[in-house]
Amino acid sequence: MDRNLFLIAALIIVAGGVYFYITNQLGKSLTNNTAYNETGTVQTALAAKFDYLSQNGNSSCSASFKESIPSLPAGTRLQGSCCSPMDFHRYTEQVEGLKKYSDIPEIPPDPYDIEAGLAKKLLGYYDVELTPEKQKAYDYAMLNSNEKGPCCCKCWRWYVYGGLGKYLIKNHGFTGEQVTEVWNLSDGCGGDNEHTH
Repeated sequence: MDRNLFLIAALIIVAGGVYFYITNQLGKSLTNNTAYNETGTVQTALAAKFDYLSQNGNSSCSASFKESIPSLPAGTRLQGSCCSPMDFHRYTEQVEGLKKYSDIPEIPPDPYDIEAGLAKKLLGYYDVELTPEKQKAYDYAMLNSNEKGPCCCKCWRWYVYGGLGKYLIKNHGFTGEQVTEVWNLSDGCGGDNEHTH
């Protein structure tokens, strides 16, 4: 009798262990699949946005486009690339890289989709005079950014992101290296990498 009770107790312990092992592994599997699905959904959404922006952009390098920004209606967005076709791999790198600055609302989280009101605000900072010390940070970014400036040409992006650079130096104490990184991640010229222009 005692032996039978011992065997039953042992079987219950083994069965319990097997049950907890299986449910634990299943839980991990479900968690991993959920994480995968969330990542996949994010990636799908980004791909859909890329497809839209790369085919429906309104951005132009013309002086008239830059001059039109202050009078654009509220809610208008400046979208697409200026020069070369957008590249999905590079676009993904940029959007992911800019997430580290998400606590600064003046830094557009997507260089190919910028709210016109923000662009107008940043344009206003372009003519701000920096102290000689702060100007050194701006000059560093001008020399060391991939485009040797805020953009590859003096279009609206040059002035908007130039204004952003001055704003970040003056209001957030950004160094030249930090402005350089923001400009490189915010390159809106298109192309497959940061050295295509």
